[in-house]
Amino acid sequence: MPKLSDTMTEGTLVSWKKKKGDKVSSGEVLAEIETDKATMEWEAPEDGTLTEIYVEEGGKVNVGDKIAFIGGEGEEAPVEEEKEGTKEPSEKKEEKKPEGTKAKEKEPKEEEKKEPQKKEEKPKERKAEKKEEKKAAAPTAEKKPQAEAEKPPVKIDKGEGARVKASPVARRIAAELGVDLSTVKGSGPDGRVTETDVRAAAKTAAAVADRGVREGKPTPAPTIKAGEGARINLSGMRKIIAQRLVESLGPVPHFYLNIDIDAGPLMAARAELKSAGEGAEESKITVNDFVLKAAVEAAAKVPRANASFDGDAIVQYADVDLGIAVALEDGLLTPVVRAAQNKSLREISEAVKDLAHRARNKRMKPEEFQGGTFTVSNLGGYGIDNFLAIINPPQGFILSIGAIRKRAVVDNSDQIIVGHRMSIGMSCDHRVIDGALGAEYLKELRHLLENPALLLV
Repeated sequence: MPKLSDTMTEGTLVSWKKKKGDKVSSGEVLAEIETDKATMEWEAPEDGTLTEIYVEEGGKVNVGDKIAFIGGEGEEAPVEEEKEGTKEPSEKKEEKKPEGTKAKEKEPKEEEKKEPQKKEEKPKERKAEKKEEKKAAAPTAEKKPQAEAEKPPVKIDKGEGARVKASPVARRIAAELGVDLSTVKGSGPDGRVTETDVRAAAKTAAAVADRGVREGKPTPAPTIKAGEGARINLSGMRKIIAQRLVESLGPVPHFYLNIDIDAGPLMAARAELKSAGEGAEESKITVNDFVLKAAVEAAAKVPRANASFDGDAIVQYADVDLGIAVALEDGLLTPVVRAAQNKSLREISEAVKDLAHRARNKRMKPEEFQGGTFTVSNLGGYGIDNFLAIINPPQGFILSIGAIRKRAVVDNSDQIIVGHRMSIGMSCDHRVIDGALGAEYLKELRHLLENPALLLV
């Protein structure tokens, strides 16, 4: 199972595009895989024949687990090679050999337990050892194939950790966090465990829990208390949202700024475009498009706000990569419009509509929702007047856009009139943006939104 996003720990095999025995070419689509964020097409890494499929459609698999085997000409898929390693060939032979031969092969395994005290044994002693093995085995093991019955004494747990491929930093972090490297699926070359894998295993409940422990001690079904309708298990996306927001609100020192803008000119510009006839409904410029364009232009004019915190430095970005919070049925996703400062109002509008559509249908590529220098979250369409969002780290800030409301306002002639007002909140990372810098950004944003003609040039 490939790692298709930075937060992915497991994937669901949605569908196979090839059948067992089909010829495949490098870059050809093999399957569709659903991650914690999207459903993506997985391409064949090499030429060959799809010799074996280990995971059926709908199956959920951890990153790094085998899902298929692509072999060269005449090459057959290894049988349980990854799970049992070099032990599988000997076990295969045992299944084919007669009972007497099996007894002989059990002797060396018993000697490993008792230390090699006797190199030659008498027939009677061999029978005694055979009886001891039968007593040690579980009663149900006698009904299973001989290979499975012998797995417990053959399997090596303690020595396996030493053979795990891991970087020195990953081993150090694992020791600090108490993570067993043998339970971590590596995402590096040849399955090598990286620092990111170790930290993900420490933070993600699914990765922290050892499989053996879960199988030996099954978790009882959650009891539904009085008044509860149901207990819904977290989806992969919801787990990541929970993890990311806890990481943000705890370590990231938030502070908040709020402004109310005069949305009258914005509404007038939108009405003028509508009356001029924009064509198809899906191509119309919306109020949100104006807000996004203004947010990008303000970031370009106040570049110190277009930054993030990175350990002992502040990274100021050359491009404005705009993140847009998109609500999904089971969470949210933040598609990114790259180099948005080079796009017109129309281009941003079209890009956002396309990304939002594919995000809701989980048809996005990893690079389309990773990164971003800041995010805009708009709940005005849901009737929310104002709110303050949580920063998506490592971004320096996030904007919260509320609904446009008619309010009684005092004009320049000190007359009370009906005006349109929109509330905008800015959540800032105080390590990157100070109050004065945040105020400078919002001042520029207000100027652009109250003079929307500037966004059309």
